[in-house]
Amino acid sequence: MASKIKTSEKSKKSASAAKGAKAKVVKPAAVAAKAGKIVKPAAAPKKSSAAKDGKGSVELAGKKAPAFTLADQDGSPVSLASLTARGNVVLYFYPKDMTPGCTVEACSFRDNLAEVRALGAQVIGVSADSGTSHQKFIAKQSLNFPLLSDPGNTVTKAYGVYKMKSLYGREFMGIERTTFIIGRDGLIKKVFPKVKVNGHTEEVIAALRELG
Repeated sequence: MASKIKTSEKSKKSASAAKGAKAKVVKPAAVAAKAGKIVKPAAAPKKSSAAKDGKGSVELAGKKAPAFTLADQDGSPVSLASLTARGNVVLYFYPKDMTPGCTVEACSFRDNLAEVRALGAQVIGVSADSGTSHQKFIAKQSLNFPLLSDPGNTVTKAYGVYKMKSLYGREFMGIERTTFIIGRDGLIKKVFPKVKVNGHTEEVIAALRELG
């Protein structure tokens, strides 16, 4: 009889231990912690810088142009409102003064400025270069329109043209060559993204003619 009681007690203890084992769930993090390792939750994927910079330039077509005031080559403030008050605006963003592509583009606007003005528009260039750099560029190429400085890329970001670029396998943030035609009403009438400089001025003039 005593033997049966002992066996019964052992069975109860075994059953109780089994229940405890089932209730105890050992998590990998706990094991790692005991081993002296710290397990951190997986980090969320980072958004690209380009995504943080807002909408792309093409998406701005038909919308109100982002307002701005920037200094021109002489340090004088120029606002979008003051420009649209005088007529349509051909606002073109370019990567850098003195570079080959930017020189071809600027000189093409220079040579066709009379026709652009005859269509009731004006040309304004914008880059991140300094006023001093703009002055040298204007003097060297005899440019006949203003160049504005956006050293902090505030305006380029607002217009969605400050993007991730790649050159010879190297990635970097920079200005994507883009032109906007902005009407007197402040609305963006036309966007030319990823501009190819050859023949671009002709495209702009054709668009201005369509606007009337």
